[in-house]
Amino acid sequence: TGGTMFLMWLGEQITARGIGNGISLIIMAGIVAELPSAIVGTLELGRHGALSTGLTRGILVMAVAVIGIIVFVERAQRRLLIQYPKRQVGNKMFEGQSSHLPLKLNTSGVIPPIFASSLLLLPGTVANFNAGAGPEWFQWLTTQLSHGRPAYLILYLGMIVFFTFFYTAVVFNPTETADNLKKHGGFIPGIRPGERTAEYIDYVLSRITVVGAIYLALVCLVPEILISYASVPFYFGGTSLLIVVSVTMDTVAQVQGYLLAHQYEGLIRKSKGRGRRR
Repeated sequence: TGGTMFLMWLGEQITARGIGNGISLIIMAGIVAELPSAIVGTLELGRHGALSTGLTRGILVMAVAVIGIIVFVERAQRRLLIQYPKRQVGNKMFEGQSSHLPLKLNTSGVIPPIFASSLLLLPGTVANFNAGAGPEWFQWLTTQLSHGRPAYLILYLGMIVFFTFFYTAVVFNPTETADNLKKHGGFIPGIRPGERTAEYIDYVLSRITVVGAIYLALVCLVPEILISYASVPFYFGGTSLLIVVSVTMDTVAQVQGYLLAHQYEGLIRKSKGRGRRR
């Protein structure tokens, strides 16, 4: 508990004084630190014949394909056209402008797989505390919820889908978005501002969230199936790759934003210096 609280404090310090989400960076660092030894171990198993050459190559190809899919889906957006009417300020008439309301295909990010896997670990953790002792029904439940069992895979799939919709509903409020558009005079062409706009945004968001839930389920369940039924001791995919790729993309985006802001600050300082000289 003390170590966990120290890591949380350290992550908050990184977030406040550094670049990126500190806790996510710590999790990513732990995953990346284990990758070299895991890759070497997998190649050694292939060299000694424990894994077939075709299966080893298939794992590497799957890793590249999963990375490409994650990058593509995490950047995918459904853009809703927003139109702003003409407005008059003083004696000037400003033309109507058009913009877009971006809706991410995967709004929930890596939260659903983390929540689902954490909840499914609870029975095994309690069983370890009891040193294997306990009622027979509890032992049976722990066995059924072990990795690779059909009950585990079905519950894992159901929890990922549930938390995808739940977290999306928490972080994105269509009613609030529609009210903000109405206050600023914006509207979706063909949709009445206000309640109708909120219903339309919720309609679109619900359907793209279905695609996001399917994507998360596939990325996270394929490695579990490989471990259980193909006897693969290590996999390149699932929650680990999802966390690494997502955190890397977010960190790179924040670094680019920081560099862009730093360039603007330098330009502003130069312009102020030239103004004083003049």
